[in-house]
Amino acid sequence: MQNQFSNQFDGTPIIIRDFLNYMETIKGKSKNTINEYFYDLRLFLRFIKKYKNLVPGDVEFDNIDISDVNIDLIKTVTLSDLYEFMSFLSRERDNNPTTRARKVASLKSFFNYLTNKAKLLNYNPASELESPKVFKRLPKYLNIDESKQLLNVIEGKHQERDYAIITLFLNCGLRLSELVNININNIKNDTLRVTGKGNKERTIYLNEACVSAINDYLKVRPVDGVKDKNALFLSERKQRISNKTVQHIVKKYIALSGLDPERYSTHKLRHTAATLMYKYGKVDIRALQQILGHESISTTEIYTHV
Repeated sequence: MQNQFSNQFDGTPIIIRDFLNYMETIKGKSKNTINEYFYDLRLFLRFIKKYKNLVPGDVEFDNIDISDVNIDLIKTVTLSDLYEFMSFLSRERDNNPTTRARKVASLKSFFNYLTNKAKLLNYNPASELESPKVFKRLPKYLNIDESKQLLNVIEGKHQERDYAIITLFLNCGLRLSELVNININNIKNDTLRVTGKGNKERTIYLNEACVSAINDYLKVRPVDGVKDKNALFLSERKQRISNKTVQHIVKKYIALSGLDPERYSTHKLRHTAATLMYKYGKVDIRALQQILGHESISTTEIYTHV
């Protein structure tokens, strides 16, 4: 277990690496989530060493070494220390409630693992740690006319590819990573199989617009010299398209359609799909939850308030 993260997280205590390994291999968390746990816990351990005067005062906070942290230090952490950390995040790091809530979730998962799985703690100081109140903002989204305008401005050398990408975003509510990782064999007639957060698979039914856009793209999709032959969307270099390239494509057409590229992004197109499905598609909240791949229906409920 301890070797899997040795290169990626050099200088990270064994106790943290074991936790990260557990969350990835047993709990099935995505690599992005694992990275968030790592950054949150590294920040916390640096704070604890500074707060408990275990580092010289002239050491820069971001240079505090945590490689020597062991279970003996973790056992000294109290609920009061955790709330001091929350104050530090708000006061010194200017973290908003949403960011602080994520760090609370990371700490709770870590201390729960140490107490109940690794059996290294007799008392869990994070069990009563409360999360800051997060006020849910209504999602930004394109209306139907703006969505049509976005599709109408698509042009150029990769017109069919770009049209298929934005059509899938607007109709299926895909996450960026889900779209980038679509393989040709994930598509069967009018169904698309995607792998979402936590490596959970779900099936999305494609409407005529999506099927037509994909078929038009497949007619011109390169075949010779392709590095990843199963990848649906390819870059100029004939390899699987990257997150960054898709973001650039979306921003470009958002600007061409007369909308603000700072206000709208790939994730806002996901919001658009979800909102339009709920408002006009007669899709109920449970079905929408399944389409979007939300673990909790409370996440989906934001679209019922638009």
